[in-house]
Amino acid sequence: MSLPQPSPIAVEQGEFSHQERTLLLQVAHDSILSALENREISVDPPTPHLAEPRGAFTSLYLNGELRGCVGYILPVSSVYRAVIDTARAAAFEDARFYPVTMEEGRHLEIELSILTPPRLISAEEVEVGRHGLLIGMMGQRGLLLPQVPAERNWDRVTFLEQTCRKAGLPPDAWKHGATIEAFTAEVFGEKR
Repeated sequence: MSLPQPSPIAVEQGEFSHQERTLLLQVAHDSILSALENREISVDPPTPHLAEPRGAFTSLYLNGELRGCVGYILPVSSVYRAVIDTARAAAFEDARFYPVTMEEGRHLEIELSILTPPRLISAEEVEVGRHGLLIGMMGQRGLLLPQVPAERNWDRVTFLEQTCRKAGLPPDAWKHGATIEAFTAEVFGEKR
């Protein structure tokens, strides 16, 4: 079976080459289709760069609508393995959606976000369009990727409030002791 040929587009220039981006998008597709077809794929990174531990998120779109999004904020495995695992999880384990079907699997568009490790940051340092946020308090944590506030034209305060809401916290928890961590992401995906 032939995989769709993705055309990577960069939201932010970064460390991954055009070839690496294409390979990561292809392995994301193959990880979903191989699960649907009940076949194995290699999880061994093909290059030392793709063997580096990184956090990653995979967002799936079908007909322009979100169909799943799952990721790891911390670098728990190689970037190659993280893409395989998060693509499958986005397709089959995102509790907001039914599992992806074979027909849907063939038409998914994929967006990958490869993350830097999070670091503590003050609210004043948050940059919309550059930072993703992880806000936590009392055992609750919420995360929004850097592209979310930019796509929705949020200002810094709205971004902080919405990340608190995602954590199940009051919107102003960022003013009252919640920890604020920021990360950046190399974001790339497909255009058909």
